Amino acid sequence: MNPHLLEMRGISKRYRQGPVLRGVDLTVGRGEVHALVGADGAGKSTLMKILMGMIARDAGEIRIAGRPVRFRGPGEALRGGIAMIHQEPNPVLDLEVAENVFLGRELRRSALGPLGFIDRGAMRQACAVWFQRLAIDLSPTALMRDLSSAQRQLVEIVKAVSRSARIVVMDEPTSAIPGREVAVLFERIAALRAQGVSVIFISPRLEEVFWIADRISVLRDGALVASDAAAAFDRDTLVRHMAGPEPRTVLPKAVVPIGRVVLEVKGLSWGRRVRKVDFSLRSGEILGLAGLVGAGRSATVETLFGLHRASAGEVWIQGVRRTIRSPKAAIRHRIALVTEDRQRTGLNLLGTVADNLAVATLGRCARFGFSRRAREHGLADGCVRRLGLQALSRNALVSSLSAGDQQKVVLAKWLLADPAIVIFDEPTRGLDGSARRDIHLLIGELVRQGKAVLLISSELPELMGLADRILVMAGGRLTGEIPRERFSQAQIMALASPFAEVAHD
Repeated sequence: MNPHLLEMRGISKRYRQGPVLRGVDLTVGRGEVHALVGADGAGKSTLMKILMGMIARDAGEIRIAGRPVRFRGPGEALRGGIAMIHQEPNPVLDLEVAENVFLGRELRRSALGPLGFIDRGAMRQACAVWFQRLAIDLSPTALMRDLSSAQRQLVEIVKAVSRSARIVVMDEPTSAIPGREVAVLFERIAALRAQGVSVIFISPRLEEVFWIADRISVLRDGALVASDAAAAFDRDTLVRHMAGPEPRTVLPKAVVPIGRVVLEVKGLSWGRRVRKVDFSLRSGEILGLAGLVGAGRSATVETLFGLHRASAGEVWIQGVRRTIRSPKAAIRHRIALVTEDRQRTGLNLLGTVADNLAVATLGRCARFGFSRRAREHGLADGCVRRLGLQALSRNALVSSLSAGDQQKVVLAKWLLADPAIVIFDEPTRGLDGSARRDIHLLIGELVRQGKAVLLISSELPELMGLADRILVMAGGRLTGEIPRERFSQAQIMALASPFAEVAHD
């Protein structure tokens, strides 16, 4: 008998900006908990989406129990015995647990077949049997809204195995679960293993990986770089595999005098996502912010920018304490935020270059409440020339531009607002080589003008190439600060994956 329930061989995927997966092999045994780890952008999510049929592979083969498969969507994958549990389940909160477990496949009274009345009693009874089999202490009649995050994840597990799933993919299932409840979830994963169900477990928390996994596979830059029994790894070895060799790429680092403190954040908090964050930022400085998915980097800058209402903390700008409860207030205090998703939150895709730039210049180009189009057009033309946009004119539709030029429009919009503090959240994601270099040069130009830059990037070579200092986050907290002369990918990864983070709660 083939010991592998799942075999993924030579899986490759390429997008316009380059390869995402490079001939990846992944095998999962029957009744095995197999951890899949890697830094952001390593290819973990893409590999699992290919497995679930959410995106098509360019090359490679997938076999389940020795049989070749090619799913055309999660529904087919589920019928083929594979279920995926996402980090934040989306249950129907006003329905019972049993109704959520059987949602879309409700049991009905047999006399009338599929047209019969829903048999809630049968669903509750079937649900109770699964709870007993997996030693889950929940009532099938409880309302979903009354359950904790961990309990909702348990319901998702029951939903998966009750559909005869032989392989369950868990994508960061503990990200929204307090540390004290993680053990409960892991006990149920062990119960799945005992039932012969295989689990693919994805988590940035290495202590969880060593706690629950039988085997570990490490992806880096779209390639499988290590795969072995969990006992063959220790934390330092795993971190080195994830980090890889130190980067040799020379980025256009701007070397300018570092000025006085322009931003000071003290004890900034927003629920469980941002926890007592302290840092300062100086004019002429590029401050990097590193961490894995879910570390709290974006949540921190969004809270600072007023997109979330801070639950605690102070923000000092130019030595004066400020209250920022909205993006409008942040802009008034000369803070700009270039968001990660430029198309969803950074641009009006139905508008022209001039339309998008006008958003930032309304205060400068309006008289008695009316827009002064000539002034807007002059500023737009200046930005087109300054940023080297490939658009033929200010009247070009933003939707017709390349990804790099779209990002330049976002930057131009903020530059016209004359910010003193510019926050970049993954500014080069999805861009090709020349566009990335253009963005790097623009960031350097900002600090030459005396502006302060806070840079979030999941690409460590980019962060290490541009930043003067790097702060590292994990679990919503700052876990370390590294000066430029001591930059090291391995050290950043170690701070981004603190071994005892679960114990904080």
